[in-house]
Amino acid sequence: MTATPHLPPALAEAVARPVWWGEQDPEPVSEPLTGRTAADLVVVGAGLTGLWTAIEATIEHPGLRVLLLEGGVVGSGASGRNGGFVSDSLTHGLTHGAATEPRDLTTLLRLGRENLRQIADFVAAEGIDADLRMCGKTVVATRAHEVPHLRAAYELYQRWGEDAELLDREALAQDVRSPTYLAGLRIRSGGGLVDPYRLLRGLLASAQDRGAVLHERTPVEGLSREKGGPVLVRTRAGTIRAGRVVLATNAYPPLLRRIRARVLPVWDHVVATAPLTDDQLQAIGWPDRQGITDSGNQFHYYRLTPDDRLLFGGYDAIYYYGNDTHPSREQRNASHAMLVRNLRKTFPALTEHPITHRWAGLVDTTSRFTAYFGTSHGGRVAFAVGYTGLGVAASRFGAQVALDLVQGRTTERTQLHMVRQAPLPFPAEPARWLAVQATRGALAREDASGRRGPLLRALDRFGVGFNN
Repeated sequence: MTATPHLPPALAEAVARPVWWGEQDPEPVSEPLTGRTAADLVVVGAGLTGLWTAIEATIEHPGLRVLLLEGGVVGSGASGRNGGFVSDSLTHGLTHGAATEPRDLTTLLRLGRENLRQIADFVAAEGIDADLRMCGKTVVATRAHEVPHLRAAYELYQRWGEDAELLDREALAQDVRSPTYLAGLRIRSGGGLVDPYRLLRGLLASAQDRGAVLHERTPVEGLSREKGGPVLVRTRAGTIRAGRVVLATNAYPPLLRRIRARVLPVWDHVVATAPLTDDQLQAIGWPDRQGITDSGNQFHYYRLTPDDRLLFGGYDAIYYYGNDTHPSREQRNASHAMLVRNLRKTFPALTEHPITHRWAGLVDTTSRFTAYFGTSHGGRVAFAVGYTGLGVAASRFGAQVALDLVQGRTTERTQLHMVRQAPLPFPAEPARWLAVQATRGALAREDASGRRGPLLRALDRFGVGFNN
């Protein structure tokens, strides 16, 4: 096979498919919806949030008529494309939570820990073979000015009872070896790794076992409601009279204007190598096989897969004008080539090792980097979106919040500030695109210099994200 134009030779043999999918793209396991029907609950989107919504609803109300509507095929969207990092954080990390949700942080930490523990218990009880391992993670500093930030983060983790250890360069080299590492924060509590696609398929089986009915290739085109009546859910070839609706659409085109105003879709790119040899694994170390992230604003995340491939992603999140989420945007040669260069800089022992997979997934970003919840259509419709890349576990919590909201329940979850208060909206185009580019530039400058510029300081005052 020859390299396509502008495709670096290192990527010439890489298939455009997530490594989790095996040898072929996900295939449908259900038929599209046609005609008219009715349901107690319609869930729009059969990713992690949608599947957890169906599971939680049917556990609480056995016999509930639940319809799952998926615009594509289960597993083909963001939930089947991510790196498989699992975190108990509901606030995009402890440091970010301490900065943005100080009033509720104690409650959020407890709820997040309970949520992750309950996910692990459910996966075990259902016999879902998703390689879920609570191995924690390591955050590494690759620039001198990042080392004090790791020290401050270590003190914060200690204060909140996390199992964390601050490692200098020599101590870190006893665990994972890279010439780029200056220090590390080994966090053994609070998370781990999973195969996201196998998790998704396992949750689908659990939802169907409880009576939820799935219709793939059934994009929803609109919602309406007559006063006092059910919600009418319109698809391309059918209509559902729904008692309640939960929108779990992630970064994909929303059905409500309020979601479009507050959720920014960005493409997150990933590459994966061929399985590493025993000599290569020995050169790197990494006995615990935990996930690793570096500590810049624009950061990489990476891990080993069960078959010893190195998955390497992140850093170069790309926003396209007008919230463009067309599948053609997935393959971006410049982003994938940058990841290959940085992978090989991080682990020189892999400089000649083949890259076998390249792909991207959509991340649903909010201005505060935490999820966005709300209702519409007289409270009959609820939504949970905007996890900003940290939704593998938080999606279950989001599903529970959405079910609370759509049933009109006041709970500990619905009283949280982050549930009651919407994130700041993004401006309309063209200001939206310009704001994203300006912010990306400011983040890159801080990463290079260690100095927080005037734009980022102004955003901090408004409670916008980027605390790391």
